[in-house]
Amino acid sequence: MPRSKRIFLIICVFFFLGLVYLSYDISSKTTFPGSKSQLKERLRKQYLQSDSTQNDSSKTTQR
Repeated sequence: MPRSKRIFLIICVFFFLGLVYLSYDISSKTTFPGSKSQLKERLRKQYLQSDSTQNDSSKTTQR
């Protein structure tokens, strides 16, 4: 096998190994879109937990 073909094959192997590593790295940092709850559900949970109407300041008497 000529030297240029060997060099080309070595570069190809490193390139594909790099692609595999990058694919794994990116996929480990993202989540599947179906695993998240829908936007309306997330907003409802967020605002139900921090509902400020229960602490109405007009009901307290100030002197």
